[in-house]
Amino acid sequence: MPAHSLLRMIALAGWIAAAPAVAAPQWVPTWVASQQPVWRPDELPLPTGLPARLEDRTVRQVARVSIGGSRLRVVLSNQYGRVPLTVEAVRLARHAGGGRIDRASNHAVTFAGQPAVSIPPGATATSDPVPLSSPLPALAEVAVSLHLPGPMRIDTFHWDGRQTAYIADGHHVADTALPRAEPFQARLLLSAIEVEARQPAPVVVALGDSITEGNGATPDANRRWPDVLAARLAGDGIAVLNAGISGGQLLRAGMGEAGRARFERDVLDVPGVQAVIVALGINDIGWPGSTFLPTTRLPAAADLIAGYQSLIDRAHRRGVRVIGATITPFAGALAVEGSPIHGYASPQKDALRQQVNHWVRTSGAFDAVADFDTALRDPAHPDALHPAFDSGDHLHPGDRGYAAMAGAIDPATLLPARQP
Repeated sequence: MPAHSLLRMIALAGWIAAAPAVAAPQWVPTWVASQQPVWRPDELPLPTGLPARLEDRTVRQVARVSIGGSRLRVVLSNQYGRVPLTVEAVRLARHAGGGRIDRASNHAVTFAGQPAVSIPPGATATSDPVPLSSPLPALAEVAVSLHLPGPMRIDTFHWDGRQTAYIADGHHVADTALPRAEPFQARLLLSAIEVEARQPAPVVVALGDSITEGNGATPDANRRWPDVLAARLAGDGIAVLNAGISGGQLLRAGMGEAGRARFERDVLDVPGVQAVIVALGINDIGWPGSTFLPTTRLPAAADLIAGYQSLIDRAHRRGVRVIGATITPFAGALAVEGSPIHGYASPQKDALRQQVNHWVRTSGAFDAVADFDTALRDPAHPDALHPAFDSGDHLHPGDRGYAAMAGAIDPATLLPARQP
């Protein structure tokens, strides 16, 4: 071999060895719906809102992603199921308002190359990558359409989606509009949408209850506090996931598993997670002695503090930052005409809330604090929501309140400080 050719090969080999490694694409969730078991009518005084019949029907669900990309994956869940669930066909498209989709962007979704998938009890099914005809921007809405051949027993769902879903008879996953569609609010099977990220995409998880879920916000408008936070961070390529479950509690199961029980699945096992905002505790205080738990005693402040500390310790062992949220005021909560819930608020419960909030603010146990209490309370009545932020039930904020909550979060505290 000529000397100049050998030198060229050596130089080329050296350039290859010195070239920076190209990061492998990673799949990160850009939207989630935390799963919860379906309750029986004798367990909770609230309707599930599930469609009465699921045989040979098409379900269309809308989700707003936090970060975008050119390829997506769909995750379906049978987390609490007792029998396998079969989905005959799935399609993903850009949302075009209401129950309509942009037909030109409607892509078939497959699982191991097949259009149908059977999800065993206690399992999830992640689709093959869906290559989009044009990249999906951050904060875009997509619609996922499922044909359920049925008959189907649903034991897993997400109760309070704050986003209208649609169901129609027959197989219509490819249709622009579903014929004679019926609206409902729950989430069925759809538990996550993932995006392929070419660069590392940090993930922030909001772990909470109905106030994180967004009860009281305008439906179909993406005005929950995690939505507002996601809009603030979208330009930085940071995904914000709403892991709120209405009725969620820190210490005990309510309308879903206790926060400390689902912390591994909904936070620590999430690819790319770098921070969690813990906004739990209000139902641990409000439920005891109410219609929900009439004979249950209030926890002690020490019990709640130990629960928070457990989450902090587990997160820190995995290198995840923890932002603690103070518990919002709730004087008069749910004591409105027609409410089936009684006994949620009391002076004793507010005293416990104040004890816990003092610890959240002053203990230094959290990496940072989001002071939702200060952001929402009425200065004239600190145990109550400010009227401008109250949705009307004295427990859940409205759109303005959720915007104020997002404003109470300092983005600089969410991710580890970058090293120079």
